[in-house]
Amino acid sequence: MTRLSIEGLHWAVPEAGRRVRQILQGVDLHVDDGECVGLVGPNGSGKTSLLRCAYRATQPTAGRVSVSGVDIWQRSPRWCAQRIAVVLQEFPGEFGLSVAEVVSMGRTPHKALFDGDTPEDRQRVAHTLVLVGLAGHAERTFASLSGGEKQRVLLARALVQAPELLILDEPTNHLDPRYQLGLLQHLRSLGLSTLASFHDLNLAAAFCDRLYVIDAGRILVSGTPQQVLTRELIQEVFGVQALVDLHPLHPYPRITWITRP
Repeated sequence: MTRLSIEGLHWAVPEAGRRVRQILQGVDLHVDDGECVGLVGPNGSGKTSLLRCAYRATQPTAGRVSVSGVDIWQRSPRWCAQRIAVVLQEFPGEFGLSVAEVVSMGRTPHKALFDGDTPEDRQRVAHTLVLVGLAGHAERTFASLSGGEKQRVLLARALVQAPELLILDEPTNHLDPRYQLGLLQHLRSLGLSTLASFHDLNLAAAFCDRLYVIDAGRILVSGTPQQVLTRELIQEVFGVQALVDLHPLHPYPRITWITRP
């Protein structure tokens, strides 16, 4: 089953006078049930803009975005929040909240206006904090955490939301290598339909079933990491030379950057 479908998506913003700047042009993308799909491209290529259209933060100029076959712009923001969870690069304002309070916010789309947390909600929050390696941190203030710890709290909030689709903008930002690998391994183990943008091509190769390469607002190529991450494409899109070979322990490509001494 196709969990996320983006078809013929365009997004443009007005500039001075009557000019219009095209940000996204004719984007087609899909994420199947249980699939982890990566979005890679240079800075300014349109990765974050595309993700914003996918989770209903930005309405495209043309095209269709659907989740489980339903056009998200024909549904309410609440309907979307019950099905799509998002983890962004930026940290939200904390307002003095504890870790447990931030994570429990993920249950908000499933509640009526004045509903409080149930024992099941609290159990779900505690279990998810264990999963992301933050057991024992529930009462700490969010503001007191390191950048990596904050990133894991926000992932926990998204998982508590029990979404059909998870969208991640640079999910390993702020994380050291141990937690980068642990986070992505955990996400893969969940079997949750996921669309994530990456700067690190080696992480994208290791953890994604398929990749889309975007540049100047257009999808250039898509396929498995082996099909997409070639030396020629890396040179063309990122403007750098690299050696690309097979990882010695796993069946996915390994990228080694070539730098001048």
